[in-house]
Amino acid sequence: MYGSTILATLLGASTIFAAPTWPQVKPELANSHEAVSEYFNLLASKIDAAKLLTSATTCDLSKAKIPTVSVAPLPPPSAGLVLKHVAIGRGTQNYTCDLSNSTAVPVANGALATLFNASCVAASAPDLLHMLPRLALQFDLPAGDLEAKMGPTNLIVSGKHFFTNATTPFFNLDTTRAQIGEAPCTKANTTNAPTDAPTGQTGEKAVPWLRLTTNPGTSGGIQEVFRVETAGGSAPQKCTGMPAAFEVQYAAEYWFYVSP
Repeated sequence: MYGSTILATLLGASTIFAAPTWPQVKPELANSHEAVSEYFNLLASKIDAAKLLTSATTCDLSKAKIPTVSVAPLPPPSAGLVLKHVAIGRGTQNYTCDLSNSTAVPVANGALATLFNASCVAASAPDLLHMLPRLALQFDLPAGDLEAKMGPTNLIVSGKHFFTNATTPFFNLDTTRAQIGEAPCTKANTTNAPTDAPTGQTGEKAVPWLRLTTNPGTSGGIQEVFRVETAGGSAPQKCTGMPAAFEVQYAAEYWFYVSP
């Protein structure tokens, strides 16, 4: 049962639970109620841990472990790097189609996402963390301001993700709340998401997992960024019936590693 009054009372101030104002779940989405129910059932078992996260801006990430896949896993973070920040990205993967070509396939054209601070969840409740991308897709895209909330959680905005050109993903983690750094990146490694990864709002497959390395101009000591636990975001295989430009909603975990 999602929407438990008891949970709202117990965890009203938690950084992973917002009360009393709730966003509207999208009932037309497949498995939306199931995803939300699973989140709150697990959250109920994390009450004691959740109370420890109230209003925290930093958490001990020394024991947090980045998820991996069993088939063709990404390389691990480079030796000597330490985990600085974990965020849930919620936004869109963007694509274009050449409408003059009847056999055209969609071409990736960057992404745009709001990043929500999930470091404390990663440190204390990794199983809950890995549910958040799927959960995020059950709700409308968040507003683009610093006070935006991600679905029924109370995770605070920690930055933005966008592309500065066709091949350069950029992460801005500097806000009035915290200055973590900025990072233009290059894709270094990619691997397919697991076959059971959450699909998108209309059944789109999950986009691949990535390891990114940073480019000159990076601040905050950020060296590597990983995109894992993806949900949705993939384009259709063909452009048939698609417009010249379109977006596919997605969510993912982003793990940021820095030089100590």
